[in-house]
Amino acid sequence: MPAEPLADPATDKITRASAVFRAIAICMTLAGLSTFALMNCVQPLMPLFTQAFNISPAQASLSLSINIGVLALLMPFASLVSERLGRKPVLVASLLSSGVICIASASADSWNTFLLYRALQGAAFSGVPAIAMAYIAEEIAASDAGYAAGVYVSGAAIGGMSGRVLAGFVADAWGWRVSLIAIGLVGAASALAFTWLLPRSRHFTAQRTGRAALLASYRGHVRNPALRRAYVTAFLMMGSLVMVYNFLGFRLGQAPFNLSSTFVGSLFLTYLAGIYASTYAGKLADRHGARVVSRATLALCALGGLLMSTPWLALVVIGLIAFTVGYFATHAVANGSVSRHAGAGKSQASTLYFIAYYVGGAALGWAGGVVWLHFAWPGVTLVLMAAIGLTWQFGLSTQPQAR
Repeated sequence: MPAEPLADPATDKITRASAVFRAIAICMTLAGLSTFALMNCVQPLMPLFTQAFNISPAQASLSLSINIGVLALLMPFASLVSERLGRKPVLVASLLSSGVICIASASADSWNTFLLYRALQGAAFSGVPAIAMAYIAEEIAASDAGYAAGVYVSGAAIGGMSGRVLAGFVADAWGWRVSLIAIGLVGAASALAFTWLLPRSRHFTAQRTGRAALLASYRGHVRNPALRRAYVTAFLMMGSLVMVYNFLGFRLGQAPFNLSSTFVGSLFLTYLAGIYASTYAGKLADRHGARVVSRATLALCALGGLLMSTPWLALVVIGLIAFTVGYFATHAVANGSVSRHAGAGKSQASTLYFIAYYVGGAALGWAGGVVWLHFAWPGVTLVLMAAIGLTWQFGLSTQPQAR
């Protein structure tokens, strides 16, 4: 049997059989892992921030909200910069600078200074998600581009999980400053490996897209009812995830649980179930439609929220697993629906999705802190259920079924 070609004969793009593809797959894993480890490592450290800087849980949650909020706002500009300077230079600069900023943030002597570092890091992150997808679309054969994108998403999920777990473990042993230095060193090392391994672009062409054309594309996507449902889902569900993982650590650190940062950080291993769920949910959506699958996954999120409100640790952990699986599956279905309904201007449609995704995480992540301050976990649970209900009413669960 003849060997699979190393490049698509029609487009001269890289196929999965080549060593170059494997190098790109490693780089996409490193990009996702580094970005989301650096982004989310502060979640298990938030209770320590409240003690070190004498701040409230709502203020502590800004360490993540300001990071992903700046990322969302600057993502379109980072994409435009990469259209002119190239994909790899912007990716390398983003990854390396974010690791260095994380290391520097460990020296912050005030909360405002620390938040400034986190905002700068969010600006650095803005050059990764959309540009990584653009690199894949330009360099990888269409038959294997979906797999390469999946590798990046898996790296992101693993990074989000491992960054939280490692941060909690190191903080328990040596404090939060050493924890940030450790995560920053991991990010910087990943960036150097990425720089060395990622092949230069062969199919990139510098572009200067007109502002009027871009605005017209964005307006068209916002007016598309199917895309609006996806954006609502992204905003509310990412916000729910950030809120749960921000403040569950506070709850479990108090009576009757009184758990350590290491144990709380280990709960992020539930992401492993979510990684599998996202792939499986995509297959189910292809078979049964987005509406049916998203209703089932939202119901699972609601069940998880109810179980997490109980005073028994075993049920809390089961509830967290159920919620995390439901979240990842819902996100996978919503993200997949964007490319199916976007038509022209898919990159702009995807950018809007991730803007809604990250702004939701920033907004609800902070709002959950205000609710926690006044109403503790019952208040957070109420907001969570409201977000799930709104997603059910206005998100993908109302999507008309395709024939």
